[in-house]
Amino acid sequence: MSAPKFTTLGCRLNAYETEAMKELSQQAGLSNAVVVNTCAVTAEAVRKARQEIRKLRRENPDARLIVTGCAAQTEPETFSAMTEVDAVIGNTEKMQPDTWKGMAADFIGETEAVQVDDIMSVTETAGHLIDGFGTRSRAYVQVQNGCDHRCTFCIIPYGRGNSRSVPAGVVVDQIKRLVDKGYNEVVLTGVDLTSWGADLPAQPKLGDLVMRILRLVPDLPRLRISSIDSIEVDDNLMQAIATEPRLMPHLHLSLQHGDDLILKRMKRRHLRDDAIRFTEEARKLRPEMTFGADIIAGFPTESETHFENSLKLVAECDLTWLHVFPYSKREGTPAARIPQQINGQTIKDRAARLRKAGEAQVAKHLAAQIGKTHHILMENPHMGRTEQFTEVAFASPQHEGQIVTAKVLGSTKTQLIA
Repeated sequence: MSAPKFTTLGCRLNAYETEAMKELSQQAGLSNAVVVNTCAVTAEAVRKARQEIRKLRRENPDARLIVTGCAAQTEPETFSAMTEVDAVIGNTEKMQPDTWKGMAADFIGETEAVQVDDIMSVTETAGHLIDGFGTRSRAYVQVQNGCDHRCTFCIIPYGRGNSRSVPAGVVVDQIKRLVDKGYNEVVLTGVDLTSWGADLPAQPKLGDLVMRILRLVPDLPRLRISSIDSIEVDDNLMQAIATEPRLMPHLHLSLQHGDDLILKRMKRRHLRDDAIRFTEEARKLRPEMTFGADIIAGFPTESETHFENSLKLVAECDLTWLHVFPYSKREGTPAARIPQQINGQTIKDRAARLRKAGEAQVAKHLAAQIGKTHHILMENPHMGRTEQFTEVAFASPQHEGQIVTAKVLGSTKTQLIA
């Protein structure tokens, strides 16, 4: 009786949910199965999912192959039509114990082979919350799922449903358990983190949750926030940035572009000046703050002038860690229907130019840290991360999971050396 094998594609939230599925499938007694947790963010992500499924079928000819995740939710027919696939389950179903009990009972017949309900009808987050995952040093806690916004390039709301929040008390209790287990850093994660609380009584904001965690879990050394929408940042979150040293000085921003016309065509809710203003204000409150950002290259109708505004934004917001996405036409989204799609080679070239600008920003950041002393959370005996999420390499081994204080002596292209 071999334990099921899991493969995760895509985001941090998917990785979190894979850990939950491992627990659920183990409790149900599922064996001899391969589970693929897919991503749907781009057409390329779906192509990679199909490729991975075919590879896993060749490697595991006798196992049952189960496909779930965002691509399974948005395109169940694509995966159910694959001869390699035995079952397709949606994003809601994958977090329910009964689904896995059914899988373990060797159920797979014609009617149950596809279990994908309407994700838009889901009003609560899954009740199954795991006690974090990741390295022994850092745990991720899902506090929110889904998204109420409809950016024209994005399929994710159709994979994740509308925004729904985990109540603050549940989050605090979970973080207390993680601290008791010895975790020194907790990362709050979700699909649209800054919408946390909008569906809860009294409609609290993300800043309220952050302040509550820091107040009620005094033994938590470090709290980190994953990707946020800067236009939705509330006063309490700005207050936490200014006054709470345990809140890490690193924010990843969902910016997507640096030109106002393209931002409007993307149906984003901010303009370039909003992004610049936010980064300036945050740095005034916390001078050591660093920013990452998602930026898309080659969105339909993007001219060279539009693109150069994205390139300039990297410097104007002083972004350090860039996630550059070459635009990928995603069927089912409004952007896919825009007639003026950009040539593939142009998209590739623009993405490369953005990455080069990002590399220059990383080099500048690394150079500025030399000689400084940092508190570094060790992810393994020879590598840790500063408060700003910068990798630090150590020649002599340190204790994994501990926060060590060290002086930065030099750098490589991607890491500090301490």
